Amino acid sequence: MTAIVIRCGEIFLTAELNDSETALKVAGVLPITSEVGCWGGEIFFEIRVAAGLADDARDVMQPGEIAYWPPGKALCVFWNRTPSSRGEEIRAASPVNPVGRVTGGGGAVGTLAAARQGDTIVVERI
Repeated sequence: MTAIVIRCGEIFLTAELNDSETALKVAGVLPITSEVGCWGGEIFFEIRVAAGLADDARDVMQPGEIAYWPPGKALCVFWNRTPSSRGEEIRAASPVNPVGRVTGGGGAVGTLAAARQGDTIVVERI
């Protein structure tokens, strides 16, 4: 497991990356500085990782999950419904590789709702 911090403006969250092949690739490019994209209850941002779909890829996520989206070469953090959601579920645009989970920090994962399109986001090891 790799402990990380996610910062975006006043938002400060701690998280852990799992030991999957994709997560190890993400850990290998830390620190990451990128530009936020917003999609309902999800933020996403491009990273310097290329990976295909993993065996455990899925599109229905849980609040606080972090995943890699292969088509956009992007890291995604989920906290609420997205435009693809059905009912109350949290659904990615297409299958994603789960790579970690928010564990705490300066507020709940829902504080990501304050992030705006184009904001700078930084992800680094703790």
